[in-house]
Amino acid sequence: MRVSGYVQGVFFRSETRARASSLGLAGWVCNERDGSVTAVFEGPRERVESMVAWCRRGPSGARVDDVEVSWEEPERLDGFRVR
Repeated sequence: MRVSGYVQGVFFRSETRARASSLGLAGWVCNERDGSVTAVFEGPRERVESMVAWCRRGPSGARVDDVEVSWEEPERLDGFRVR
């Protein structure tokens, strides 16, 4: 997924990692040069959907303007990382 808006410098990545880890999801999150944040989540669909819903709001201090979601086959990632 790609999250656009005021999403860098507001702990978006660290809170995403904490929430994804608490849900037992694998994947990664990273800042993009255009100011957006990209994330990949793998795990049970209802938990992934919970993360997507949270990303539509983001942490306090963030302003989410747009979220693009695409569903793909899992890559069998291990753990959740900030890139």
